[in-house]
Amino acid sequence: MASLSALLHPAATEPDPTVAELLAGRPDLRMDALDGLLLEGVPLAAIAAELGTPTWVTGAGTIRRRLARLRAALAEAGLEASIHYAVKANDHLAVLRTLALEGAGADVVSGGELRRAVRAGIGPGHIVFSGVGKSDDELRLALSLGIAQINVESAEELERLSALAAAGGQRARIVLRVNPDVDAGTHEKITTGRADNKFGVAWSDAASLYARAAALPGLEPVGFAVHIGSQITDPAPFRAAYARVAELVRAVRASGHAVSVVDCGGGLGISYRDEPEGSPRAFAHAIRLALGDLGLQLAIEPGRWLVAPAGLLLTRVLFVKHSADGVPFVVLDAGMNDLARPSLYDAWHGIVPVSARAALAPAEAAHLVGPVCETGDRFAQARLLPRLAPGALVAILDAGAYGAVMSSTYNARPLAAQAMVDDGRWSTIRQRQEVEALWAGEIVPDWLGPADAPP
Repeated sequence: MASLSALLHPAATEPDPTVAELLAGRPDLRMDALDGLLLEGVPLAAIAAELGTPTWVTGAGTIRRRLARLRAALAEAGLEASIHYAVKANDHLAVLRTLALEGAGADVVSGGELRRAVRAGIGPGHIVFSGVGKSDDELRLALSLGIAQINVESAEELERLSALAAAGGQRARIVLRVNPDVDAGTHEKITTGRADNKFGVAWSDAASLYARAAALPGLEPVGFAVHIGSQITDPAPFRAAYARVAELVRAVRASGHAVSVVDCGGGLGISYRDEPEGSPRAFAHAIRLALGDLGLQLAIEPGRWLVAPAGLLLTRVLFVKHSADGVPFVVLDAGMNDLARPSLYDAWHGIVPVSARAALAPAEAAHLVGPVCETGDRFAQARLLPRLAPGALVAILDAGAYGAVMSSTYNARPLAAQAMVDDGRWSTIRQRQEVEALWAGEIVPDWLGPADAPP
């Protein structure tokens, strides 16, 4: 007989993975009979007991091991490519510091991210600046720091950057970000390489704009960049995009201009449910196949693939509310203000009880929702899970990318605490925000009287 989840969601042809299946695919998570769910050997219940819930937990060792896997895949393909971590995925200073100590650079998309990367110890010479809407102040900051390169995304930005660099007697090392009009086949909201997306320079305009850059004062054009989207698990879109870039490199060189750099972007996906994870080996092979014989300085910009599996959100069941359709609402103390991805993208995240005993409870369909005053505040719909009782701790998995970094204080809910584990040890890396901090910077005009006086 079909499960209730399958009846409500006929597009899902396979049952959701069990707790055991979820843990089997995540080697840094383990269920201990006494201590419950462990991340890198640290009991998550102990973290929750000290910091409360909701709390983000990030594994530094997991990040290091994934970075090593990515480097090994590049080396196996015979590629020497610099790795610039996409800071937008998770910009906590402890995450950036972990990567800095491993020799990774940074890909930033704002002046704030640029300052964060430098503060964490990533040298400006290892930072690239992407993004379609850089302000003049952000461009001046990048110029003053002497970062590795600025990825220019439009003719308008090119002219502005030239004027700013020339006015300051500086020279900006730039690459043009090309939009290759390749559909990455991912969610509509995270594709970036189609002609109707806002990112990059149209492939048909790139050669002439590169020539224009070479003639402008204050600019040193050195190559091209491409990034076609996020959560890509099939290498075919990468191959198509890199083939177009290779064709462009050959054409521009034939016209007499030097091209020494290609920034291959990122976008490699992970396995959230039971889909195949994006393969670093296939990714590296796609780069090698298209660009490996062109004598280029290569770079990649991984984000999600490095940090998503390294993070989770600890939350507690407030109560269980019965519903008219027979599927109970399990109300958690975490909400869409903490983890927005399910509301934004209908994203699927594995959910695992922290207690070993709770993980063995009979499975039942449940809607897992948060306390925020929005219908879209839900983490799972009709999900078959071990029966969850009030007070039970659960971990929402693979939340290390686009999780804490996208959190808000909607409904006047303070930002959650954060902890980092590191192969057996752990530390608080952000205290839970105090409620008073929510209005600390707000100003009530004098004519309204004291804010704490009754009307």
